[in-house]
Amino acid sequence: MSDVTYPEVGATRDSRELPAGYRHARRTAPIGSGVSAFHRAAHGVMTWQMHRRCGMRVNATSYRAAPGVEVTTSLGLGPLRLSMPCKVVWTVEEPRRVGFGYGTLPGHPATGEEAFVVEIDDEGAVRFTVTAFSRPATWYAKLGGPLTVLAQDLAGRQYVSATRRLTDEAVGPPL
Repeated sequence: MSDVTYPEVGATRDSRELPAGYRHARRTAPIGSGVSAFHRAAHGVMTWQMHRRCGMRVNATSYRAAPGVEVTTSLGLGPLRLSMPCKVVWTVEEPRRVGFGYGTLPGHPATGEEAFVVEIDDEGAVRFTVTAFSRPATWYAKLGGPLTVLAQDLAGRQYVSATRRLTDEAVGPPL
């Protein structure tokens, strides 16, 4: 199993303070209401459906996120396909909070960590949070500058949109 490309492993799990020296991103959005919506979203996040609904190809060592699982997501076609290898570094599966964080592996255009968490509150409101810290790791990511930042912001919006759609669809058994 490969080692992640950054030292701050697990910093997206509970930390309100993300590590210095990286670009930080945190996006929280309401995605639905009710226990069944929570379970559908949680299942979709944990089984890579969120990534697939964003148009990514997913190649993972397990059908479900768990610590140590390696996953490569990719976008694009042919020689323009961008591969992003990661390893799941933590998961949470509590009655009101489900999700995981993964860190970049060698070959990823960035270095850092990203987390995806679905939560339900006492009133039944379901929300989804994407938390990330990253910096460019390849020449083309560094060269992309502001375009790379825009692409990361777009990805965050796509994750929220895909997870919101999951709350309306049956994607498998509840967790």
